[in-house]
Amino acid sequence: MAISQTVLLLDKRTQGLISDYVPNDEILGDLVGFFSVFSDVTRLKIVSSLAISDMCVTDLSIMLALNQTTVSHQLRILKDVGVVKCKRQGKIIFYSLRSEIINDILLKGVEFLGY
Repeated sequence: MAISQTVLLLDKRTQGLISDYVPNDEILGDLVGFFSVFSDVTRLKIVSSLAISDMCVTDLSIMLALNQTTVSHQLRILKDVGVVKCKRQGKIIFYSLRSEIINDILLKGVEFLGY
């Protein structure tokens, strides 16, 4: 799509930077899915807990005073987005954060809010 120079007040360099660095629709969709993880209180509780220790559904539900079905459902969402991973040990499945970056994002949010 051609950009009309007569409409824009931006210089060519800035126009180029915007064209080069604004993510495409596929990436934006993935970002929306990723950041939606942080828009639910239950998911934030789970992610915050998993930043401290790997946990199973039962431990998460007891520690967070949540129904196991709720925890399982939210873990599925977190897994689908790629925020958590799981590892089976016998009959028990332990969940953990896929990357420390997830915790860093949470901490940056807390810092931004001034807590």
